[in-house]
Amino acid sequence: MAKGFTFKQFHVDDHGCGMPVSTDGVLLGTWAGLPELGEILDIGTGSGLLALIAAQRTGHTSLPVTAVEIDQPAANAARKNFADSPWASRLHCIEHNVQTWAQAQPTGRFNAIVCNPPYFNNGQQADSQARATARHTDSLSHSDLLTVIRHLLSEDGNASLILPEYEGRQLIEQATQHKLFCRRVCEVRGTERKPVTRLLITLSPQSGDTVSEALCIHHQGAYSEAFTTLTSDFYLKL
Repeated sequence: MAKGFTFKQFHVDDHGCGMPVSTDGVLLGTWAGLPELGEILDIGTGSGLLALIAAQRTGHTSLPVTAVEIDQPAANAARKNFADSPWASRLHCIEHNVQTWAQAQPTGRFNAIVCNPPYFNNGQQADSQARATARHTDSLSHSDLLTVIRHLLSEDGNASLILPEYEGRQLIEQATQHKLFCRRVCEVRGTERKPVTRLLITLSPQSGDTVSEALCIHHQGAYSEAFTTLTSDFYLKL
């Protein structure tokens, strides 16, 4: 039996990655706005999930998708997952610290950026170093992440992220200091009766009104219609 998680058009082997395939990643990948032209960047790709979703969603184009990952086992897993996918020629994984790598890239290179970033600012870290790197902002602070996004994102592009609600609100406020503005935000709940657990966030260099959305993952014991509509091109059982 293959390790990892099989989707409708690709398989993700996440063995040895700090963060395994998760609902967070699938939600972000399917919700994020993607361009018709240009290049896409996945920051902290891990097993390559977001880059693979982006490649599938833009399958009618030849858009290149670049994925950056600091952890060697995760980068190796992403490269294998990319090579085994239908979009191997469009997917490229770079094993590097994204802050340093970004400095060598031209300003505004990417038309869309996706990132499921580290989100714990304090508290006990995971025992696994790979998991700690993936989950804790010691390796990539939100300020550093916003600096990288502002440098790499084209003026008409957008960057999409997912964070716990509290950290997400903090990042939205902090983003304005980097001349990035929240143009779209989606509050995610497990069910209608549960509190918001995640924020899906789209940032842009262009200021303007924020489009507010809401999404419940479950409704009456099953996946909600909205969640199914968003993810049905990917999950095998939807």
